Amino acid sequence: MISLKLKLVYPHEAAGKPIISETVLKTGIPVNILDAKVTPSAGEMIIDVPASGEKLKEVISSFQGSGVIVKEITSTLEFDFDKCTSCGACVSPCPVQAIKLTKNWSIEFDELKCVRCGICVDACPVKVIRFL
Repeated sequence: MISLKLKLVYPHEAAGKPIISETVLKTGIPVNILDAKVTPSAGEMIIDVPASGEKLKEVISSFQGSGVIVKEITSTLEFDFDKCTSCGACVSPCPVQAIKLTKNWSIEFDELKCVRCGICVDACPVKVIRFL
């Protein structure tokens, strides 16, 4: 099953509504919340949706019908491998092992495992990792 990450932007009026649970019940597709931020004016959430094709369109349509802005996330992080020293400072703090040090001492990043926690961005001493 293909999984896609979505960024949901909630207007203030929708922040108190059970939009996630309504969408899960309506579509039958489970949603994994990876990151959430709520401010007095709006809310932002990164979710992982294990769906594709018509089912994915149904999930997106359900969110949009509830007044939520939906954006597909195709990439989460960018590494500037030309400047990376392969020191490994980003490897051990990654809670989901999305970053690994290979046998030839280079950094390998698994986009599908990444949950956008930002720990690697903060851990990198030469600041070659950034959110997209």
